[in-house]
Amino acid sequence: PESYRGLPLEVGTALARYVSSKVIPQQTFDEIMMTVRVLAARGPCNFLVFGLGFDSVMWKTLNHGGRTVFLEETEDWIKQVTGKNPDLEAYLVRYNTKLMDAGRLMDHARKNRNGKCRPVQAIRNSTCKIALSYLPKKLYEVDWDVIMVDAPRGYFAEAPGRMAAIFSASVMARSRKNGTTDIYVHDVERPVERQYCEEFLCRANLVEEAPTKRLWHFRLAPQLSGSSSKSFC
Repeated sequence: PESYRGLPLEVGTALARYVSSKVIPQQTFDEIMMTVRVLAARGPCNFLVFGLGFDSVMWKTLNHGGRTVFLEETEDWIKQVTGKNPDLEAYLVRYNTKLMDAGRLMDHARKNRNGKCRPVQAIRNSTCKIALSYLPKKLYEVDWDVIMVDAPRGYFAEAPGRMAAIFSASVMARSRKNGTTDIYVHDVERPVERQYCEEFLCRANLVEEAPTKRLWHFRLAPQLSGSSSKSFC
């Protein structure tokens, strides 16, 4: 058509980068395509990614024209990645959780599911121990259409674990006024990721599982305040 102006420079640059790169992405082709299909249908959209890495330019490019934000736990890594890719919007998150406390934190959330850890609330004001109430304030003003949880680290006892990311993604999705939220969680073969997904994102909302069994895709609708808002699943 006459209106076609060719491939956007951002897209062309990303393609060239990945064709010439020897770095292996964190996710497999099949896993990546699960998100690609949703971004193609929903984009341009608001895309929140927990984690920053060599694949971040790809995610930003796949959401061409939308807003893609990355949350990362390591300041030096942010400087390294954004130094090479200054167009990436990334923020430092200093998590106050540890993987070894996952069981205790789950108990806390269950005991307070009718109060501070309820499904529908302003996450920025939450006092729940697994609520990310310490993100940059402007991020709370956005209705995130797609959320990818592929960080923080969760493979050793002192690591932050993904408990807060999974819980907060669920609350963000349920607390918006309109529209569904597609949530992806990677590394669900690990027990903590799997348990927290089943507790806060719920099997009933699971729409797709990667052939690798390592990535789950959930779709959550807003949840009305009231008596029903006390239950996640």
